[in-house]
Amino acid sequence: MKRALILDANQRSALAVTRSLGKQGIPVFTADESSTALAGCSRFSEKYFIYPSPRCHPDHFVASITSLVKDQHIDILLPMTELTTTLLLAKQTLFNGTVIPCPDIETIDPLADKCSLMRLAETLNITTPHTWFVDIPATLPCDLEKITYPIVLKPGKSWLYQNGQWARFSVKTANTPSEARQILNSDPAFISHPFMIQEFISGHGQGVFALYNNNRAVSFFSHRRIREKPPSGGVSVLSESIKVDQELQTATRLLLDNAGWHGVAMVEFKIAEDGTAYLMEVNTRFWGSLQLAIDAGIDFPYLLYKIACGDKVETISSYKTGKRLRWLLGDLDSLYLTLRGRQYSIRGKFMTLLQFITPGPFRTRHEINRLDDLGPFWHELKDYVRAIIR
Repeated sequence: MKRALILDANQRSALAVTRSLGKQGIPVFTADESSTALAGCSRFSEKYFIYPSPRCHPDHFVASITSLVKDQHIDILLPMTELTTTLLLAKQTLFNGTVIPCPDIETIDPLADKCSLMRLAETLNITTPHTWFVDIPATLPCDLEKITYPIVLKPGKSWLYQNGQWARFSVKTANTPSEARQILNSDPAFISHPFMIQEFISGHGQGVFALYNNNRAVSFFSHRRIREKPPSGGVSVLSESIKVDQELQTATRLLLDNAGWHGVAMVEFKIAEDGTAYLMEVNTRFWGSLQLAIDAGIDFPYLLYKIACGDKVETISSYKTGKRLRWLLGDLDSLYLTLRGRQYSIRGKFMTLLQFITPGPFRTRHEINRLDDLGPFWHELKDYVRAIIR
């Protein structure tokens, strides 16, 4: 069997991929910049390696991975984050004979860059929030005093190269013109890089997860977020598999077909209170709650591995709905934030506590702590306790 190296091993998605491939008897190696990592503690990881920080030392990181791939005879290389994917694809000629199962950087960039994505969506008649594009930060295309608030300020790219290293920048929300000006004048992402000003869409998030094989759709999956960290919106800590919404799948196919896609992608939407679906972003990598899709019957990592090996992969159109996935320690954080939050009523806090205790018996599985592979949970628990003690 071909040998696989999984990077960013502290990501939950990396653990899901490690378990998926390892259970198929595939030789799996893991690596990250930390001394120990979530996926590296899995019994399905044959060996764990440490590499230089891709954020602080990108050139050393690439050189380290190049050497590691050669020394360990790696056939398939699987980066889990946007930054490591970008760095490796930019030097893809160094990895001759090793497959990185995703499109080239020229295909990824138009979807990963939020500004170009929104412009593309407009040409494809996909609904987006009202957007002002700021190509030259010194010149705003709208009057901050005359637009409706709140507004959302979005950097075009999540990762930007600043002062010799890579830095991650996030979306900001402003409730007043003065808040908007303060963000624009202090955050490096908005001072010297293209960004967008968008109307704020109130509603809930929903994603469509896809796998393509050389521009042919293989499978689609969807879930709903039941609880998040922070509770107001963020990372999913309890999610449930649901049927893919046909409107969202159509929009997803428009984007990915147009790009000539290959590999995995997650297309995120915000569903407004009136039911309108607005495109938010495209993540061109595996997603955090990947294990839920595997539990529901679509083993995305193994399917991608087979594609990378050149094997034939049939289209998968069905999976189990109603399956739930719980990230226990993340859910505990979410509960804590709710109980201490002044914006939540006593009744609301009690209901959250009750729901935490009963997350859906007989259909909920834990994401990290699994009886057949407890190493990652003990690793996560130790880090969690250390963070509390500090």
